[in-house]
Amino acid sequence: MNISVGRRPATVVATAALLLLAGCGGDDGDGGDGGTAADGLTVVAGFYPLEWAAERIGGDRVSVTSLTAPGAEPHDLELTPRDVAGVADADLLVYLGGFQAAVDEAAESQAGDHAWDAAEAADLSLTAEEHGHGEEEGEEHAEDEDHAEGEESTDPHFWLDPTRLAAVGDALAEQLTELDPDGAETFEQNAATLREELETLDREMTDGLTGCRVDTLVTSHDAFGYLADRYGLEVIGVTGLSPNSEPSADQVAEIADLVAERGVTTVYTETLVDPAVAETVAAEAGVETAVLDPLEGLTDESAGDDYLAVMRANLATLQEGQACS
Repeated sequence: MNISVGRRPATVVATAALLLLAGCGGDDGDGGDGGTAADGLTVVAGFYPLEWAAERIGGDRVSVTSLTAPGAEPHDLELTPRDVAGVADADLLVYLGGFQAAVDEAAESQAGDHAWDAAEAADLSLTAEEHGHGEEEGEEHAEDEDHAEGEESTDPHFWLDPTRLAAVGDALAEQLTELDPDGAETFEQNAATLREELETLDREMTDGLTGCRVDTLVTSHDAFGYLADRYGLEVIGVTGLSPNSEPSADQVAEIADLVAERGVTTVYTETLVDPAVAETVAAEAGVETAVLDPLEGLTDESAGDDYLAVMRANLATLQEGQACS
């Protein structure tokens, strides 16, 4: 499954890293960061929401690192040799299959039975349309009918529905218990606490997004499908599923017309994504912009220091931008 355009360079880099490691041969030294914790499990997560969930559920029994650095855009992650070594050494790799091509490759070639794909627990039931292609990918996609413009692809952004993230947390607790049976009670209790907090957030969002005058949500890229589906909104991503895609002038004009027709008053730019295209749509339609955070990673500009805080900031932004009562 190819969700994000422009991923081949990341895969090439990951493959090169694997070859470099193979050439180095066995090493009796400490190696990478992944599997050398003095005690407890070492967990490597593909990107922030999975990292946050693993930290919350594992507690003191788990040391968690993320392959995606703070402030980095995760779709096109490139792995360094140290990253790949960390995956190989970790007790568990937690990733989302199809979301980060380089991580998928490392999971298959390095993590083996210690890789856990969160996709099944997340129930990736939504799809969205790819609207265009990045400049570097034009020739590749012209030759590849599997990635034709307008094709429906699986939407990976499950974590923006708190109930789906809670389900992933429950399943992750089971995975950790298999590796550390002595920690079963801790993992179960932590998962239950996390579920309670996420269900509280879900109730807040349900209440806060009820009765919105505007039910069309226009965002930089189509990252908010699960949020929209959960809370009765319709989402339109200017660039489709991939933040690296570039819509045509006709597509931008069409979305601008739709903004006017539906009484949309706010077009949302995003953290980690160039706001230029969304700002162009807003300017053509004569409406405001505001920032929503798809929580693919935290930055210094994030409106909170963890998932819960940022989601509540998103809620406040949506209540204003969607004219919710």
